[in-house]
Amino acid sequence: MAASYSERVSSFEDVLKGPKIDILELSKMCFNGVPDSAGMRSVCWKILLNYLPKVRSAWQDALAKQRQLYKDFLEEMIIQPGSKEYSTKRTDVTMEDHPLNPKPDSQWSQYFKDNDVLLQIDKDTRRLQPDIGFFQIATDYPCKELVDASTSLETLRKRIEHTMFHSVAVAKSRAGITNMKTSQKPMKMEFGHDTLDDGQEAHWEVLERILFIYAKLNPGQGYVQGMNEIIGPLYYAFAADKDLSLREHAEADTFFCFTNLMSKMRDTFIKTLDDSPSGINAKMDQLMLMVKRCDSKIWLQFEKQELKPQFFAFRWLTLWLTQEFPLPDVTRLWDSLLCDEDKPEFLLCVCCAMILSQRKIILEGDFATNIKMLQHYPAIDMHELLRKAIKVRETCS
Repeated sequence: MAASYSERVSSFEDVLKGPKIDILELSKMCFNGVPDSAGMRSVCWKILLNYLPKVRSAWQDALAKQRQLYKDFLEEMIIQPGSKEYSTKRTDVTMEDHPLNPKPDSQWSQYFKDNDVLLQIDKDTRRLQPDIGFFQIATDYPCKELVDASTSLETLRKRIEHTMFHSVAVAKSRAGITNMKTSQKPMKMEFGHDTLDDGQEAHWEVLERILFIYAKLNPGQGYVQGMNEIIGPLYYAFAADKDLSLREHAEADTFFCFTNLMSKMRDTFIKTLDDSPSGINAKMDQLMLMVKRCDSKIWLQFEKQELKPQFFAFRWLTLWLTQEFPLPDVTRLWDSLLCDEDKPEFLLCVCCAMILSQRKIILEGDFATNIKMLQHYPAIDMHELLRKAIKVRETCS
């Protein structure tokens, strides 16, 4: 008989309140879903992503240290470079350093490279989860140094506005003089979420800042499109938590959890590793072998129609299915994915189960029908899908 919700909450509390967390026991419990109780998913994910240590008494010091470290990153990479003194130093054009200086160590060269990265991050985070309103609304915990309207800091928002074309109002006076007035309203984009008024900061802007800092700290990898989709569920789990004490530090906690998660899935975001044993192409090949083993008729249909996994599974695997399901379903799915250490990789099992679940459509459909269905996956019960994925693992183990 399945345990009641209150019994499940009590079981999680017993594990989390112990002096030392039993990771194996916690992983088993999380695999079956974390209850939506205040602070529970947030704490569990932080443990599973090695952000919180196993010894509970060490949590307070560990969190204080990491959160202060993030403040230092913020100061060094956004607040200080945006200060008036620093900006004056950069805009001081000299013979040694100027905007057209081709040297890679040029301060101007680095500034323009950072702007290119920032523009891409801005475009992607504005488009994050357009079907829900969460990322568009103001956070209760903005960065105070950056949202103050009177500040002279060049914030990321201002850098974006300075880099892109300003909308201007053009009018002629009676004397025939043309007047051009830059709009003082928050900048409106042709895509995605808009910025809020001065003094406010939308959740997507917080993610923009996290990703920019991550890119600066990881120049070898930098920012890659799709990272915005990966960071979204993490931030949502922390910033929408019912426990306000945890919600307050969602930005710093998300940064470190995202960094740890990317260390596990880094190879799928590095193009030069696509053909390596741990790269995305190897994962797609493994997925099709699983399909062949579980249902040879579906595999033969894919072969006959030349329906390659690159057409649909590339996105599934690199983005951890964040674009295939609603955010609440993704959150439940990630409860299982984050604690998975078994082989074959459970993400592959879920993807295989997604294909097997559409058996009738695939066997009866032509190429156009099947590719459309796989690229726009139909609604499905997540719990049923996960049960099928467990059976796939048993078959392929």
